[in-house]
Amino acid sequence: MNTILELTLPEKILLAAAALDEAGQSPFSAEALIVSAWQKYPRTFGLKGYAEQYPDSNKVLTAIMGTKGLAHRGWLSKVGQKLYELSREGRHMVKRLNEGEELPPVAVSGKVKLSPDQETLLQTLLASSAVELYREGRPNEATFADACRFWNINNGMNAKTLDERLERIKGGLALLERNVGTRSATLRDGRLITQEDTSMLSAVQDYLEQRFSRHLTLLRNRSERGG
Repeated sequence: MNTILELTLPEKILLAAAALDEAGQSPFSAEALIVSAWQKYPRTFGLKGYAEQYPDSNKVLTAIMGTKGLAHRGWLSKVGQKLYELSREGRHMVKRLNEGEELPPVAVSGKVKLSPDQETLLQTLLASSAVELYREGRPNEATFADACRFWNINNGMNAKTLDERLERIKGGLALLERNVGTRSATLRDGRLITQEDTSMLSAVQDYLEQRFSRHLTLLRNRSERGG
């Protein structure tokens, strides 16, 4: 079974972006992505009546931007005026899609019930400024203060408490990814949580920890000197 036919429109655009990245064209322009998507999937992204001759740019642009676009999902990072590159989460999704092309598509089936602590963790992280910037394709604009709010840490914590807090966040996200899996969960406010959400939060966590590793080390050292 050729599961490439089962891909959603955003997933096809993501794979077109990956093709540009693999060809050394990164960052890439919106126009380059339009052409790449059309060349890879002409029936999906071709102009009606002229699918083999011209791409339909609106189909790609609307899937990049907006609240449901690839940048908002965290799959692409906006690095300039109409310039994008694959984010860490985008690369993770590309790997998953490429592996899944050899298997029957996995549908979202059933819902899981989250614990009160898991709901609180999700609501806190999803409302954080770091996640908002990541979804908007502006992760590089996140400050250490944004990261501290994401982790719920502060300058007054000692090294042990800081590390426990970080491990709690990472462990909680890993458990959520396993529990939600390919299913879904509904928060008290009615928000639907899927694998995309849990994977995105883990990608934000990894990005922040890598980017601000030096800041965390300084914070640990400062607290030890203070103690």
